[in-house]
Amino acid sequence: MRRIAFLVALALIAAGFGGATARSETALTPSSVQRISVDGLKAQLGNADLVVLDVRTSHDWDESKTKIKGAIRADFGNPSAWVDKYPKDKTIVFYCK
Repeated sequence: MRRIAFLVALALIAAGFGGATARSETALTPSSVQRISVDGLKAQLGNADLVVLDVRTSHDWDESKTKIKGAIRADFGNPSAWVDKYPKDKTIVFYCK
């Protein structure tokens, strides 16, 4: 099985969570956003404070044989449709191609 990289979608965070960062007075920068390894994420799966958002394109999602159990599909191109659904005090992991 191909090793999957879990990356933070910085553009999505900037677009979708910009207002949240202003309210919390915490600025997000590339160096302040943590990345998580495959093993690190596996260790966290099942944690109630973890939200995994799969922001792959519909095509990549449909064609993929690999999906993270419990991940929530979110449209990368339309963060305003879902950004306010998730608590800002949770650890949010964005999974992309």
